[in-house]
Amino acid sequence: MTQAIQTQTALSSAATFTALKCKECGEEYELKATHVCEFCFGPLEVTYDYSKLSQTVTRETIQAGPNSIWRYRPFLPVETDTPIDVGTGMTPLVQANRLARRLGLKKLFIKNDAVNMPTLSFKDRVVSVALTRARELGFSTVSCASTGNLANSTAAIAAHAGLDCCVFIPADLEAGKILGTLIYGPTVMAVQGNYDQVNRLCCEVANSHGWGFVNINLRPYYSEGSKTLGYEVAEQLGWQLPDHIVAPLASGSLFSKIYKGFQEFIKVGLVEEKAVRFSGAQAEGCSPIAQAFREGRDFVTPVKPNTIAKSIAIGNPADGVYAVDIARKTNGNIESVNDAEIIEGIKLLAETEGIFTETAGGTTIAVLKKLVEAGKIDPEETTVTYITGNGLKTQEAVQGYIGEPLTIEPKLDSFERALERSHTLGRLEWQQVLV
Repeated sequence: MTQAIQTQTALSSAATFTALKCKECGEEYELKATHVCEFCFGPLEVTYDYSKLSQTVTRETIQAGPNSIWRYRPFLPVETDTPIDVGTGMTPLVQANRLARRLGLKKLFIKNDAVNMPTLSFKDRVVSVALTRARELGFSTVSCASTGNLANSTAAIAAHAGLDCCVFIPADLEAGKILGTLIYGPTVMAVQGNYDQVNRLCCEVANSHGWGFVNINLRPYYSEGSKTLGYEVAEQLGWQLPDHIVAPLASGSLFSKIYKGFQEFIKVGLVEEKAVRFSGAQAEGCSPIAQAFREGRDFVTPVKPNTIAKSIAIGNPADGVYAVDIARKTNGNIESVNDAEIIEGIKLLAETEGIFTETAGGTTIAVLKKLVEAGKIDPEETTVTYITGNGLKTQEAVQGYIGEPLTIEPKLDSFERALERSHTLGRLEWQQVLV
């Protein structure tokens, strides 16, 4: 693997991003591979020329673009007219009528990134943006610290782009996620530690090897890809914003970027201004953001993860305080659920809407149910729940909880006996539910 040559090129006339700006003190930086303010150590975020966007972007120009996240290219931090496009984005917004009836809601939608391209999670969005920008900055080797989905996406899209790739994961990840990375031929480092330990190691590697780490030195560009989940929902709802969204919380970045995406569409006049409530979902075994929200704190205390929801098990969330702030100022909530409830959430979504989600999605559905039961979601609200990954990646989570096939002989009477047994079991299950 060759070390990257970092270059700062003049932005093209089509580029609309202008600088990196510290979210805490406001200090501005050049558009290089850097992510932390030198003065206050706050996180850096991409800024844009919204006046230019207002003059050049319309609903019609967006709809004339590709059927991927790159229809929103003016809102993303790349200058090229030929980004890395593997068909990422424009995933279904499913009107979840059966789940809505089960929960007592009237207008519920599922934003289903479980079928996103190419690796069946929302991480394909952020990686497409990060690797496009990495290529512009001259990197030839890309990397990441990952709980699984990000490693899948980085390896796959790097292979498509012809970039060298080395990814770092906790050694105890689900087998499906490890296989789903190895297939693309990267170097995979399985670290004996949790995600936060992996991330600390990667910060050292980024400094010593000069690689492009999508969620470290390229993080300001990478995180902007999550805004497309806000853009698409607004467009798919007929250029309107929902009343309430429920999304999983890991680092908190997804939450804050969906919020930013909605605000940008309002700012440039693509949608009417509207107050959208933001509610977040965490697993009890790793819920530092939910704990801070519940206790009314303006800081997040790190925790040691212990949950089946490994893809959102970040004990020291970089954007946790921003997620808490958004939930509070939008009159939303942040809740947590235990592992048993997460499994039930996975089953509930599958049984009602035919969507098999991983543990992060099970967490989100379980929190949605919890919020409804607590009266914290108005049944009349248009609510959008974000499903961010596919259940085929975390099959271990539900093994032993979803029954077994009925084994029969190739004879009609054997089938009839088995069918009667299944009906009996079904009646017993419903009786248990009613009790």
